Amino acid sequence: MSNQTTVTAFLLLGFSDIWELQIVHFVIFLAAYLAALMGNLLIITIVTLNYELHSPMFFFLINLSIVDLGSVSVTVPKSMSNSLLNIRSISYSGCVAQVFCLFCFLGANLSLLTVMAYDRYIAICKPLHYGIIMNRRACIQMAACAWAAGAINSALHAGNTFSLPFCHSNTINQFFCEVPQLLKLSCSDTYRRELAAIVLSIFLALGCFVFIVVSYVHIFTAVWRIPSEQGHQKAFSTCIPHLIVVSLFLSTASIAYLKPVSDSPSPLDLLAAVLYCVVPPLMNPVIYSMRNKEIQAALKQLLHRLIRSTNNMSIFLS
Repeated sequence: MSNQTTVTAFLLLGFSDIWELQIVHFVIFLAAYLAALMGNLLIITIVTLNYELHSPMFFFLINLSIVDLGSVSVTVPKSMSNSLLNIRSISYSGCVAQVFCLFCFLGANLSLLTVMAYDRYIAICKPLHYGIIMNRRACIQMAACAWAAGAINSALHAGNTFSLPFCHSNTINQFFCEVPQLLKLSCSDTYRRELAAIVLSIFLALGCFVFIVVSYVHIFTAVWRIPSEQGHQKAFSTCIPHLIVVSLFLSTASIAYLKPVSDSPSPLDLLAAVLYCVVPPLMNPVIYSMRNKEIQAALKQLLHRLIRSTNNMSIFLS
């Protein structure tokens, strides 16, 4: 007990001790952050303004974009400000908030991707019952359950992690408060509770993954029975983006949380964290925009409206 101290703040790992490289890190993260914000806000705006896109699939896509906005905003701005101000500290309460919010958004993300797989399964395998099964009330309940699952998951991890005493150090070998790195700082044997929570999360993630795989086995079996080539293309245009997003999310998260935690600062740890914190929110709008013809058509309509409004404004001012 004599070695235990009350931790009031943590020190985060910087990408470099050289000021010029810190500025480079700030610029790169700023560009990625702004691109992720613009891409996801554009998806939300397009779906909200276009009545033709008011369907369950795009309702869940809006929720996914909100999740992406939240997850990228939890870690990246703090890292950017630390680099710009040449500081490394984060308060204890700020660290708690990071862990809670990040696990909430990650849990909601996986839950929403699972619900979206179910939506595609009903749309393709049971099209005659789609309107009855995926009604407005059911969609709202599914989205609410996805967010609730994320909140419960985050409360479990944040509660278990920060109930532990920290006495070894207050230096986190990561650019944000990552749970495996925090567990290394604990001087209590009760860290096994959090390990049990992580194992539980892994099993839940595997359950979601198996559900998604089974859904797509049924989907592709049904698609191959569609006689027209146009039917194949329409089905694949809605399924392929979702599959790519699922693969991107699960692969990056697996790399980050299943790899051994190093005892010293490692560029691999930083890269893995960037992969699952920054890359999915940045790439998801691009994936859906490039592969989904309905999103592309709605984007063109929105651009035409903006151009027309700009021209009308120019004529009015002249």
